[in-house]
Amino acid sequence: NKLCADLEVPTPQAGGNVTKGYVGGLDVGTLKPHTDSYFQGDMCPVNVHWHLGTEHYSYGQYDENGNGPHGTAKRPEWANRDLAAAGEKVRGGFHCHHYDEKEEKFTKPYDWKYCTNMEVGETYEVHWAHSSVGY
Repeated sequence: NKLCADLEVPTPQAGGNVTKGYVGGLDVGTLKPHTDSYFQGDMCPVNVHWHLGTEHYSYGQYDENGNGPHGTAKRPEWANRDLAAAGEKVRGGFHCHHYDEKEEKFTKPYDWKYCTNMEVGETYEVHWAHSSVGY
């Protein structure tokens, strides 16, 4: 893989705060979001990964007031949301507001077939990253 900066891929990527109506302060110049179908932009999947808790933030949907089996994270500094190194403890992100420890659908154990270290009741954010660069 190559760094986007080395490939001269314009930044930024997805916004950290996706709350409806939120307007951030990052000046992106003339860049516009990709709103066409992926095939129309020659986009291809390059990576699939997930986060324990959400990486992105949406006030009232998945935020520091949500809950899960192990609580939720304090609102982190956005720059400190890196991947955990091998053997390092994973720091959870934000949680949705629907978890209820009294409801079996949030607590009944499940025998995961393909995903490891997953837990029923947790909030996960799945990223299916695409690129027009092809890497």
